[in-house]
Amino acid sequence: MAGSIRVKMLRAHRNCCFLLSLLIIVVGSHALDEREASLAKELHDKGWILYSAKSDNGTWDLFMMRPDGSDARNLTNTPDIEEAAPRFSPSSDRILFRSLKKGTKIDHDKWGFQGQLMVAAPDATNAQSVGGDGEYSWASWSPDGKSIVCLLPKGIQVVDLQSKKVVREIPRKGIYQQLFWSPDGKAFTGTGNVGGASWNVVRLDIESGEVTPVHIFQSCTPDWFPDSQHIIYSSRPDNQKANNGYGWTQLWMAKGDGSENKLIFGQDGVHIYGGALSPDAKYVVFTKCPVDGGGSESEGAPICIMRMADAPTIQGDSAELRAQHPNVKDGPVLELAKGWEPCWTFNAIGETK
Repeated sequence: MAGSIRVKMLRAHRNCCFLLSLLIIVVGSHALDEREASLAKELHDKGWILYSAKSDNGTWDLFMMRPDGSDARNLTNTPDIEEAAPRFSPSSDRILFRSLKKGTKIDHDKWGFQGQLMVAAPDATNAQSVGGDGEYSWASWSPDGKSIVCLLPKGIQVVDLQSKKVVREIPRKGIYQQLFWSPDGKAFTGTGNVGGASWNVVRLDIESGEVTPVHIFQSCTPDWFPDSQHIIYSSRPDNQKANNGYGWTQLWMAKGDGSENKLIFGQDGVHIYGGALSPDAKYVVFTKCPVDGGGSESEGAPICIMRMADAPTIQGDSAELRAQHPNVKDGPVLELAKGWEPCWTFNAIGETK
C-alpha cells in the first residue's frame, strides 16, 4: 500500500514538474501563457518537426524538434554546405532535401531549381545525392515513396528513384513551381499561370489533364491535406490597405475544385508561408516573417503551430483583417524556433529517453 502511494506521489511530482516547465519555458520571444502552455503539452509527444535553419556554423543545416519546440537538435551540422527544404517520404522512412554550395543564397521563389537533390534516412544520416546541380528540379515524393515527381520547362516527369529512369511524362499545364503529388495519387497541385495571370494555385488531374484553379491572384506554396481533397496555400488578398497597399500574406485552405476557400491564419505585419498539416490534419504548421518570402534569404522565420479546430485565427490588432473576418476564434498559436519549410511526422525518430 505504501509503495503504491509513493508511486502515485512520484508520478504527480513528475506531472507538476512538466507543467511548471511548460509554464516557464520561453519559446520565440515570450513566455507561454496558459493557453499556449496547454497546447504545448498537447503537442509534446506528437512526433517531430523537420526543418532547415541557420546554424551556429553560419550555414543552413537540417534540424529536428518536438512540436512543442523541445528537444531541438542539428541533424547535419555541415559548415561547408547549405542544406534546405527537407521533406519526409509518405512513410517517413526517408527524407529528401536540396544541398547547395556554401554561401548560396536560397531563393524563396526558385529554390527548387537550386543545388542537388539528396535522399537520406529520416534523421538525415546516410545522405546520398540523386543528381547533379540543378537536376531533378522541384522534386517531391510519389504517394508510394518509390518515385519522385519533378518539374521541368518541358513538363512534369515521374522518375523511379532506384533506376533514375523517367517512367512518365505529363504536360505541366502552366505550373511553374512548388509541385506536390496528392496522397491518393490522382492529382498534382502547384503554382501556375491561369488565363494569362501568374501566381495562382491550381490542381492538375493526372488522368484527364484538366487544370482547376484553386485560388486565383497572388497565391502560392500549396500543399495537400492528408485527405487529398483539400489544399493549404498562402494568399495575399487583393485590395488590402495595410502595408502601404501591398498587403500581407495569409494562410488559407480550399477544396481541390476551388470551392470553400477559408482563412486559416492571418496577422498584419507578417507574411505567412510554409503551411503544412500534421499527419492527422488536426494541427497546422507554418512560418511568419515580417519580410515577404519566408526568410530563406536571411535567417528564416519563427515556426508556428496551431490547432485546425481554432481556424480561422487572427493575431495582433490587425484591424482591417478582423473587419473582413469577424467570426474568428483567436486560438492559441505556439511560436517556436526560426526555420524554413517545416514538415511533420508522427514516427518515432531517434527518440530520446
